[in-house]
Amino acid sequence: MDFEYKIYIARAQNELNLSVILQKISDDKKMQIEIFRMKEDTYYSATISHAYYSIFYAAKAYLLLKGIKTQAPEEHKKTFDEFSKLVDKGAVDIELLKIYKNMLIKADTLLHIFELEKGKRGRFTYRRIPQANQEPAQESIKNAQIFFINIFRLCEKNTQNALHFVVYGEFVTS
Repeated sequence: MDFEYKIYIARAQNELNLSVILQKISDDKKMQIEIFRMKEDTYYSATISHAYYSIFYAAKAYLLLKGIKTQAPEEHKKTFDEFSKLVDKGAVDIELLKIYKNMLIKADTLLHIFELEKGKRGRFTYRRIPQANQEPAQESIKNAQIFFINIFRLCEKNTQNALHFVVYGEFVTS
């Protein structure tokens, strides 16, 4: 199980990195045109989604160290519920749960948009243009960074292994 938790921590780091990359590409129109040879666009919704997945995989890593494995169906719900139980027991700070819950709501919103496009949902009262997601995307990255760093440190307290990651240029180690 020790090896499996490391895979989830690495995946959480990867998702966080990708969210930062997407944010930077969305903010830099010159990069989009000159480097990627694409028209100007934004990827803030994807930024939010990948920030959520960073939190999801970090939570799965911590749960594994506690001997809890979540799987499909409803893997995201089960992971959130099991993480919530650890918070209720005092094993995880309540603020980390709040961040996770906030991101779950944002990811759920993205899933609803997808479902709408496939005709499986009713009408929404409004749609947001991609540029309107810039501020929520920045918030999502910040929340994912806080969540990742804290879960990473909790995981390292539960193992004798030393993992090292760079989050926003900050070298993270236990």
